[in-house]
Amino acid sequence: MDYSFETIEYEVADQVATIILDRPDQLNALSPRMIGDLRRAYAAAEADDEVWLLLVTGKGRAFCAGADVTEIPDDGRVVYDEPYLSTFPQWEAPQEGTPPFRTMTKPVLVAVNGLCCGAGLDWVTTGDIVIASDRAEFFDPHVSIGLVAGRESVRLARALPTHIAMRMALMGRHERMSAQRAYELGLVSEVVEHDRLIERARELAARVNRNAPLAVRGTRLAIRRGLDLPMHEAEIMAEAFRERVVRTDDAKEGPRAFVEKRDPVWRCR
Repeated sequence: MDYSFETIEYEVADQVATIILDRPDQLNALSPRMIGDLRRAYAAAEADDEVWLLLVTGKGRAFCAGADVTEIPDDGRVVYDEPYLSTFPQWEAPQEGTPPFRTMTKPVLVAVNGLCCGAGLDWVTTGDIVIASDRAEFFDPHVSIGLVAGRESVRLARALPTHIAMRMALMGRHERMSAQRAYELGLVSEVVEHDRLIERARELAARVNRNAPLAVRGTRLAIRRGLDLPMHEAEIMAEAFRERVVRTDDAKEGPRAFVEKRDPVWRCR
């Protein structure tokens, strides 16, 4: 399938859709064009039966430096292609480059290759598996340029201890968190030598994809959706997802392959 994007690279291989942010001279800052490209790429990956997992990384020395401040209108409005406030997403918190993590089924693996700040943090706080290069650094510059740190800081406060998230939000661009510190705090799950980052990301993607894809999606949804619910309701919802997947061919293939001492052949149905 042919995809044409101006600001990202997109390719599908080995049941992985790889999205590479490709504005290295602008530190992969999010322009309206890049936001549009990302939305189309996420939709393409979610709709493609050949894709079981999304991998997101950046080109150059930065992962993403947040929104491109040179393209923010003087009135501060978020740029949309549609007339102002004419669509539902415009009434929501702006998502910019965030994957549609609340509605998509397929897992997102994020490989942070360098500087990650502002809206770039959204991939870290909403990604399902996040690893980082040992050159990665994290900070939120909003207050340093006169803006409120909005959804980014709210999400950080769910991923980090409150006082750590508050420190990052209030220090702005005047303090950066190292990759090792992010690992120690659980913001990323692994720190990798820079030159091995993509190799390692693909290793992890391949390991996830050795599992039954529908079971992976149901498990992901159970955890993601459950985070917004009280524990008991989350448990009931997770069991509902389990019961749905039990009815699939893959749920029969797994035990059969175990008994026959062979690798399962997943058909995603």
